[in-house]
Amino acid sequence: MTQPSMSDSHELAAPTDRPPDDKVAPAADEANDRVDQSRAVLIVEDDFLIAMQAEAALLDAGFRVTGIATTAEEALTMAREQKPALAIMDIRLAGRRDGVEAAGDLFRELGLRCVFATAHDDFLTRTRAEPFAPLGWLSKPYTMASLTSVVRASLARPA
Repeated sequence: MTQPSMSDSHELAAPTDRPPDDKVAPAADEANDRVDQSRAVLIVEDDFLIAMQAEAALLDAGFRVTGIATTAEEALTMAREQKPALAIMDIRLAGRRDGVEAAGDLFRELGLRCVFATAHDDFLTRTRAEPFAPLGWLSKPYTMASLTSVVRASLARPA
């Protein structure tokens, strides 16, 4: 008797654990998606270490991170696809456009508001961002506890 080769493994795949009738599952999945979306956060940050720290802190706090964007263009694309409840927005981003411009796109097109987390929170920057109804400002360097606290408070606000 010959042993099956690795190329034959697709024929030996184990059956899935799915129930034969999964007609009830989509409704439960949709309800879970709505709950997840209410705690979904997009991170817009081009500093890899800060983005990773923010992602870890938000996940540990029970939020869902929909993605990490490094440019204004990526932020808009990800937000269109994932529909987060809010975005954590740095001002200085990779690419030609800054975080205020990205926040403007997100707000005008999707009604998505931002918590700005940046070292650039001067009067001029805040004035530029004001039309896009920021949910809050965190000045760098900030703690991960302050980030999760601001996100929690922002998501608890009535729309």
